[in-house]
Amino acid sequence: MILYHGSKDIIERPIYGQGKKYNDYGLGFYCTDNIELAKEWGTSFERSGYANRYQIDCTGLTILDLNDDKYCILHWLAILLSNREFDTPAGLALEAKEFLKKNFMLDYKKYDIIKGYRADDSYFSFAQDFINGTISYRQLNNAMHLGKLGIQYVLKSKEAFNRIVFDGYEEADYKEWYAKKMKRDKSARREYFDVERNRRQRGDIYITQILDEEMSPDDKRLR
Repeated sequence: MILYHGSKDIIERPIYGQGKKYNDYGLGFYCTDNIELAKEWGTSFERSGYANRYQIDCTGLTILDLNDDKYCILHWLAILLSNREFDTPAGLALEAKEFLKKNFMLDYKKYDIIKGYRADDSYFSFAQDFINGTISYRQLNNAMHLGKLGIQYVLKSKEAFNRIVFDGYEEADYKEWYAKKMKRDKSARREYFDVERNRRQRGDIYITQILDEEMSPDDKRLR
C-alpha cells in the first residue's frame, strides 16, 4: 500500500512512540492514501510543507477498518471521545460521552493500523453538535462526507512502524495547498449549515433517544 504523510518536515523514518497523544486515535503515525490531502495537511498559513510518500507491506498486519459494515459511526465517536478534548458544558453531552465510551468502545489499541474518518476542525464540530443534541444520528453520518475529507490510516504498533519504507516526497506550496485546505473546510461547513444542520426528518434519532433506550451496537437503527 502507498501512503502519504503531510508535514512541515521531510520524515524519512517515522519513530514509534513519538507524536501527539491527543490526536483522533491516540499516539500514532497519521497518513492518507491521497497525495492531495497530504499536501493540504502539510501546509499552514504562510508555511509550505511536504507530502512524504511511503510503501508498507500489510501482509499479516491487523487492521481496524472503522468504515466496515460491522461498525457504526458511534464506534468511531467513542474512540474520538477518548482521545480528543470535547467541550461538554451541559449534562447531556457529559452523559452522552460516558455512555458512548462504555457501550461503543473498541479495543483499538491492539491493532497495527486503524483506518477511519479524520476529525479536523469542521468534522470535530459536527461530532460535538451530535453529543450536544443539536443534530441527529442520520445528520452526523451525512455530515462526515461533506467536503470529501477522505480517510486516514494510523500506524499504531511497532510492527507497523517497522514495515513502513520511505519512498520520497513532494513539496507543497502553502499558496496553493493551504488555500485548498481552507476551501475544503469552508465547503464542508457551508453545506452543513445550509443543508444538514437544519434538515430534521421525521423519525430522526437523537442522542437523547439513544441514551433513553440504551441502544446497543447491534441495534439495526444504527446501521
